[in-house]
Amino acid sequence: MVVHTIDSQKGFREAVQSGKPVLIDFWADWCEPCKAITPIFEKLSDLKETESVQFFKVNTDEQLDVSKEAGVTALPTIVLYKGGNRAGEVIGANPPALQNLVVAALG
Repeated sequence: MVVHTIDSQKGFREAVQSGKPVLIDFWADWCEPCKAITPIFEKLSDLKETESVQFFKVNTDEQLDVSKEAGVTALPTIVLYKGGNRAGEVIGANPPALQNLVVAALG
């Protein structure tokens, strides 16, 4: 599975309303914990078990409006949306919590 980039509010809303479980990684270039969690996020997106989940990234420096709409106040923040609604989040580079969020996306 590919990790897609959200580069507009329209793209964000379309992703959230897609009808599929969606995981969005909010990050920034200067954020060291973001760099630490990125390979894990990407690896999880490649698993056969996660084919039903869509994975996205949002650069918060480039998409301030999207970050505000999503209520992101710390980085990294990974948010799960199901059925168009926020269903969970992980704040910080926490691989076990991220894995639990993926399990929630599948359930």
